[in-house]
Amino acid sequence: MRVDLFDFDLPEDRIATRPVKPRDAARLLVVGGPEAPLQDRVVRDLPGLLRPGDTLVLNDTRVIPARLVGTRRRGEASARIEAMLHKREATDRWRAFVRPAKRLAVGDTIRFGEETEGACLLSGLDATVTEKGDGGEVVLRFALSGPILDESIASLGHMPLPPYIASKRPEDAADRVDYQTVYAAEEGAVAAPTAGLHFTDELITRLSERGIDRQFVTLHVGAGTFLPVKADDTSEHRMHAEWGSVSAETAAALNATRQRGGRIVAVGTTSLRLLESATTPEGEVRPWAGDTAIFITPGYRFRAVDVLMTNFHLPRSTLFMLVSAFAGLGEMQRAYAHAIANGYRFYSYGDASLLFRAEMPR
Repeated sequence: MRVDLFDFDLPEDRIATRPVKPRDAARLLVVGGPEAPLQDRVVRDLPGLLRPGDTLVLNDTRVIPARLVGTRRRGEASARIEAMLHKREATDRWRAFVRPAKRLAVGDTIRFGEETEGACLLSGLDATVTEKGDGGEVVLRFALSGPILDESIASLGHMPLPPYIASKRPEDAADRVDYQTVYAAEEGAVAAPTAGLHFTDELITRLSERGIDRQFVTLHVGAGTFLPVKADDTSEHRMHAEWGSVSAETAAALNATRQRGGRIVAVGTTSLRLLESATTPEGEVRPWAGDTAIFITPGYRFRAVDVLMTNFHLPRSTLFMLVSAFAGLGEMQRAYAHAIANGYRFYSYGDASLLFRAEMPR
């Protein structure tokens, strides 16, 4: 499909740079189908918008401070390098996007953190470029490995705010809390599963009291989620792989939800993409672990997910293509026009939408 079909004009002032407080006070646009009116609600209304017997699926990945700033030295020459880690390759290796990429070559060493001798937690961290690919992507082999490398990255790194926020203000201490879900558990993401940022402990309790189950999956979101689609046609776009897992217990619980007539409600496109990767064409969710690079565009037949809660996405992005596949392109164009006209806040720290799958009864 032509990528320009998924373009729209977004005023700059609609991009949120801070979340609302409390989290569940964010607005929620309910999109129920071509014949249903759009509903302007708030996230704390969610229990009443779902049914007893439905099951929420939440991504429990935890964001790591994956943005590293350092210096490349080559003889007397030096260059400032910024790296965004996005996929772990081994105990001592990460795949990363770097800038300026033209300043790096295979074999170069970068010192992240302060310029002192050795690679230790407090003074700095050395990494060597072992591979260099297209689009500013490299593989970095660090001088440390395993848990001690993780501790060093946590000490020296910065929270990986999306480019559309980082370009407007610096990261600060509040982001360490705000850019993390309240149920985050499994470290490894370099971007937040942003629909989950709206949940509070109180909202989770109210959902349980309503008879709505919840299950957790893990998808370590990569920085590739922020990359624009530069191709003119969707068939020419390459998705970056992300690692995820669905446990046997979660798979069994979701299959039981379907058998009793309940709906599977994905919280975020990350949960949806992982579930669709783990589900057979017949609709059976299976235990699953591995990389997924699933790219969902209109025409895709959904196997697992009935309802999707998600934030508002970038024009021409793979995520806007996904929601257009889920609820219909025309319906999403209508919904986004309504959101823009009515002051909804977009992107990671913005408001949310609740989408019912096209031809799926409310």
